[in-house]
Amino acid sequence: MVDTAALGRGERYDVVVVGGGAAGLSGALALVRARRSVLVVDGGQPRNALAAHVHNYLSRDGMTPSELLAAGRAEVISYGGQIIAGDVAAVERLNSQGDHVGFRVALPHGGSVHARRLLVTTGLVDELPDILGVVERWGRDVLHCPYCHGWEVRDQALGILGTGPMAVHGALLFRQWSANVILFQHTSPALSQEQAEQLAARGITVVEGEVSALEVHGDRLTGVRLRSGEFVPRQAVVVSPRFAARAEVLSTLGLGTTDLEIAGSVFGSYVPADANGATTVAGVWVAGNVSDPLAQVITAAATGLKAGAAINADLIAEDTAHDVAAFRAHRRIRESKERSTINGALQREGDSS
Repeated sequence: MVDTAALGRGERYDVVVVGGGAAGLSGALALVRARRSVLVVDGGQPRNALAAHVHNYLSRDGMTPSELLAAGRAEVISYGGQIIAGDVAAVERLNSQGDHVGFRVALPHGGSVHARRLLVTTGLVDELPDILGVVERWGRDVLHCPYCHGWEVRDQALGILGTGPMAVHGALLFRQWSANVILFQHTSPALSQEQAEQLAARGITVVEGEVSALEVHGDRLTGVRLRSGEFVPRQAVVVSPRFAARAEVLSTLGLGTTDLEIAGSVFGSYVPADANGATTVAGVWVAGNVSDPLAQVITAAATGLKAGAAINADLIAEDTAHDVAAFRAHRRIRESKERSTINGALQREGDSS
């Protein structure tokens, strides 16, 4: 990490990366290896901070989230990248000069730096159902992703908390890891005949009525309490959060979010971008969960790499255009001088004759 007291006096960077998770660090790594000057400003609030381990990250499966980020930061720094802690206070687009774009980035502890390009990887916030015990157990025995946590809860007594139209899909997914699955309908839509048949065929029990709380004893989830008072023993509960993009820093640039719709229902928000992460604002890229709420850690890292490569290509195009303009101007001056020399020689020759 960098001493913030040494920054904030208008330093200039090729790229400022806002957010230091897997996506931000992957983008920063690609850029520093491309010999770009890079500053990463990390708010230190990774979405998976409460998870015990990272999974499905090839060669890093089982590593803790903090270990993965520490390794990533060390790699970025080893190539000359700089990282500071804190949230970016504001971002301002500077008046462009020709084809050049640039931004002023207000740092967490005062002062600002200039960036030719921005890569925003601020992630998202999981907005959880308002049920007693859900927030307290989140990331432990209250889960949402079968590929992140399914193996760890295999063969356990699982409960699926139905809060929307994807409840049946979630129950069928987690049935792959356990034969003991209950779907709590809670506030999810009534089952169609086809859905009821699918659940019955897979041996998934359906419990009607709303859930009032998750019960815990000895720091372990023991089950689900219904509003009727009925208690159903469970070892882990699956919930569907609302995925809210952390996009406040982009609002001053005129970039907003779009609703994430699945099966006709809104499940969250994200910042739209093209396949390489470029937004509709020139010079601004996004990567990771802020633009793809469904991305797992390794997927987020991949989007950061793609965005980093795209940013470098964009900077190369700008550098090349600038050098071509300078080359042409120099050539015009040289040709003008040559013409003046020739004209002068001709004039002198005419005078002597």
